[in-house]
Amino acid sequence: MLLLFVVFGGALVWRAVDLQIYDEQFLTHQGDMRHIRTVEVPANRGAIVDRNGRPLALSAPTESVWAVPSAVLAAPDKIAPLARQLGMSRAGLRQRLEKYKSRQFLYLKRQLSPFDAHQVTAVGAPGIFLQREYKRYYPAGEAAAQLVGLTNIDDEGQSGLELARNQWLEGEPGERKVIKDGRGRVVDDLNEFKSPKPGHKLRLTIDARLQYLAYRNIKQAVVQHKAKDGVVVMMDPKTGELLAVASYPSFNPNDRSSIDAAGMRLRAATDVIEPGSTAKPIVLSGALDQGLYDTSSIIHTKGWFQVGRLTVKDEINYGDEDFAKILQKSSNVGAAHVGLSMGPKGVWRDFRNFGFGETTGTGFPGERFGVLKDYYTWNDVETATASYGYGFAVTPLQLARAYGAIASDGELRSMRLILGKGADMHPPPQKAISPATAKTMRKLLEGVVSPQGTANRASVPGYKVAGKTGTARKISADGYHRNQHRALFVGMAPADNPRLVTLVVVDAPTKGSYYGGTVAAPVFSRIMSSALRILHVPPGNPDMLTAAAERNTAGG
Repeated sequence: MLLLFVVFGGALVWRAVDLQIYDEQFLTHQGDMRHIRTVEVPANRGAIVDRNGRPLALSAPTESVWAVPSAVLAAPDKIAPLARQLGMSRAGLRQRLEKYKSRQFLYLKRQLSPFDAHQVTAVGAPGIFLQREYKRYYPAGEAAAQLVGLTNIDDEGQSGLELARNQWLEGEPGERKVIKDGRGRVVDDLNEFKSPKPGHKLRLTIDARLQYLAYRNIKQAVVQHKAKDGVVVMMDPKTGELLAVASYPSFNPNDRSSIDAAGMRLRAATDVIEPGSTAKPIVLSGALDQGLYDTSSIIHTKGWFQVGRLTVKDEINYGDEDFAKILQKSSNVGAAHVGLSMGPKGVWRDFRNFGFGETTGTGFPGERFGVLKDYYTWNDVETATASYGYGFAVTPLQLARAYGAIASDGELRSMRLILGKGADMHPPPQKAISPATAKTMRKLLEGVVSPQGTANRASVPGYKVAGKTGTARKISADGYHRNQHRALFVGMAPADNPRLVTLVVVDAPTKGSYYGGTVAAPVFSRIMSSALRILHVPPGNPDMLTAAAERNTAGG
């Protein structure tokens, strides 16, 4: 037994000598392993830019202050000046440090400017460290806030395209290995470094100039008419690209105190509305395309007619009506006659051909499908009301897309929000109506914007405009309101070869008029007058432009 103890003791002595003298790297490595920490190196989030490269969202480097609470508490004389630089009370800082003194990491202040962070470290308090982070800035402010969205303090997308394309935008953090002492201080850098990979840039179809223009005008209209809210959608019908999507109220993403739930909704994608008379061109297009009518067909009316329990009526008796007059005077009676002759399946199929009841392809989070019940549940009343825009619901994006099909010779395209890398694959366009029908419908819609039509205030000097007004009564749980309406106008210009389709919705105007022709149409005119110049679209009718200029000069 004594011999065994001697051998065992000798083995221990030899192992100690071996580790301390001959193989000292082993113990050094084991000690380091208990103090090695992997420090994350943040990556820069990708920028969001408009189609011309103008920034809509950028990340700027900032510094966050963190502490080892026990180390700071060991130097009580530093707490007061430290609290002053952090914008905190001395008692509040001490209380926070005491509460978390068992931790080795505690954020004291996030996302300070480099200058302010330097002022904090200049106090010389032990256990105070800086960590590089990035803060998101939004140069377009409230004009594009709902569309672009925003991130949280950890730079993760929370809404809008920041959320929808978060994986594309966020970078891959890097790493470096360091040795820290018991108080969390870095005492050695092991030179093991993995570089961060910045996020990808996201290029939108939006034109920042048109986005500002749309937002400024819809905000002005909502304020002027004391309305609930408003929406503008502007698209290129030849490509399906959205050039502006604005709504008001909004919020300032650079000021988090201005954020509320109502202001964060991109109403063009998330709100569903009954389109009212703006649905009439869709129904009439289908009737023409199916050969049920032609432009010379006459519908004999007396200003009203009975459909079951429903009395369909116009403001006045327009007498015999052709398609041009139905649109020009926005006749409910004429549209209902056409819809009933098509039948529920025909009207429903027409709406489906124009993209109602499906998303538009933008990929925007929370986009709605609208409400379009199956036609086999429709009776004559529902068929008649659907023909002039009631009993179903669409998003503003869906309605603008449908008019885009009329503008692009009957081709219904998916709407696009993203260009280049990061964009979704889009299916080829669908045929909504024939090119001949689309051309005919554009000509008919020009009459709506004529002096005899309901949308003469939508005219744009120098350009032919085609479009349609809508004044839809709002619905609630108790039925349709008598005094609450939604004013709409959807139009395109130049009418013979449209470059732009623009939709304007003003919800529940309470001051002055509430009609689409007097509330929404003038907003369309102001936006399109500037947008066509910005895009260098030449006037199609110089005589109209000269006449308008002479009228303005004569009027002072």
